[in-house]
Amino acid sequence: MPSDIRPGGFQVLPTIIKNLIIINALVWLAQITIGDGIFPVEETFALHYYKSVFYKPWQLLTYMFLHSPGNFFHILFNMFALWMFGSTLENLWGPKRFLIFYLLCGLGAAMVHMLAMGYDMSKLEPLFEQGSISPETFYGTMNIPTLGASGAVMGIFAAFAYTFPNSQLFILPIPFPIKAKWALLGLVALDLFGGVSNQQSGVAHFAHIGGAIVGIVLVMLWNKKNRNTFY
Repeated sequence: MPSDIRPGGFQVLPTIIKNLIIINALVWLAQITIGDGIFPVEETFALHYYKSVFYKPWQLLTYMFLHSPGNFFHILFNMFALWMFGSTLENLWGPKRFLIFYLLCGLGAAMVHMLAMGYDMSKLEPLFEQGSISPETFYGTMNIPTLGASGAVMGIFAAFAYTFPNSQLFILPIPFPIKAKWALLGLVALDLFGGVSNQQSGVAHFAHIGGAIVGIVLVMLWNKKNRNTFY
């Protein structure tokens, strides 16, 4: 537990955190068991580019409850980070405020990712029209689904780092503790580098950045207004 937190009535597994973990775990189990064979889970609920034939408006929220069915560490890391940093915030804010914050961070992450996708597609469209790239490459890129809670979790971590900037964290493989504020800056810098360099790593770097931006903006507005709620 971070050194500068004095929890008092701290709940180890608050209500919203517990339910988010359960929902994500059940959806992931559905993905690995029924997959797209019985019902097109990822096609229906993962986030697609708005010009894709698979895009649906609800995907801006539902995508954050899906994870890679072939990578257990994807959901494990996200749920661990959600619990590690989100529990403190939910205990501090209360369940309703925390849930709204979490969903808004996920929505903001989706919107920023969509803007980044729009930029990438704007570069591919002229090449496709000129015949420089194949329809398979063009539509394959357009229809790539995005899924995972990473953007929302990044917003949670950003809010944690803003609220408890000097908390000491151990982040592998760094062999020494690092303050939360520097860890946040480092993660954002890595995502910015990964997004700008357009590395084909399967990581939605700009979604992470979008979640962090929304998280910081919301918690700053909340502190500025000094209100008990911001909904």
